[in-house]
Amino acid sequence: MRIFASLFARKARAGALAAIMTLGATFTASAAPAAQPLVSVEWLKAHLSDKDVVVLDIRSAIDGGGAKAYAEGHVPGSVHSDYDKAGWRVTRNNVPFMLPTVAELEKLIGDVGIDEDKHVVVVPAGVSFTDFGSAARTYWTLKVVGLKNVSILDGGVAAWRAAGLPLESGDNKPSATIFTANIDKSLLAQGSEVEAIESKGGATLIDARPASFFFGKEKAPNASAYGHIPGALNLDSASYYESASNRLKPKAELAALSAQVPAGPAVSYCNTGHWAATDWFVLHELLGRADVRLYDGSMVEWTADANRPVESARTKWDDLKKALGLGS
Repeated sequence: MRIFASLFARKARAGALAAIMTLGATFTASAAPAAQPLVSVEWLKAHLSDKDVVVLDIRSAIDGGGAKAYAEGHVPGSVHSDYDKAGWRVTRNNVPFMLPTVAELEKLIGDVGIDEDKHVVVVPAGVSFTDFGSAARTYWTLKVVGLKNVSILDGGVAAWRAAGLPLESGDNKPSATIFTANIDKSLLAQGSEVEAIESKGGATLIDARPASFFFGKEKAPNASAYGHIPGALNLDSASYYESASNRLKPKAELAALSAQVPAGPAVSYCNTGHWAATDWFVLHELLGRADVRLYDGSMVEWTADANRPVESARTKWDDLKKALGLGS
């Protein structure tokens, strides 16, 4: 009997230990930290060898770089996908710079070795607010297709170099994989939805362009009219950026700048959904405004339909100056 009792006790202890280990594993998995929207060079240095991390260098002509700049020096192990040329923005219905189709996105993302379980760190050049917009638009695109773990390297390649960390030359060829998109429509605003907001309300429209575009003193080459969507407020994406450090401003300053945006749903737009991606990133990802979407078509798509209203402070004097070659 003592032998049986001893065996029973051992089995009971083993079972209890297994249960504790299982509980601990479950707790550890559930407590695993989510990817932070911005990561430091120190964080990336410590995680470069992680099997689930893909470092995505997106330098392009927009920041004065591209494939040549990448080949000359990049974060070790990173792969390159030119933001301006690789297909992150495409022409659809004669409107440029739109979000690609699902099939196009699945190929683009799979070709750089990204699958649904990867943690993608987007690496811009780190040279201007427009350059940060490239990273924010890429980040937004990856979130739209359903990736859970996406980050932007704070300060980009410039910050990596400034920290004295080594750069790698040459070209890393990614191993293509199969990526299946799971579109998150809560992040994307369609033109028809923006039309409804403009006419009936229900959300705040945020124009992320410089004031000169907002008031109609200048326009993007692909836009068909000067001005902004009626009822929109102007929150220039550049105001979020600290040019001296080539980083976003501290969170408290970002929150103060964003205080002008009323509580509730909002949609950010610009000319092509590029600058607007920074406003979306700050509001949605850093400040936790879950009801903020991005209108990727922005003013180029909006003004392609002459029936859509546009509000402008442009004058005949502005038009005369343009005719004389003295203005936009």
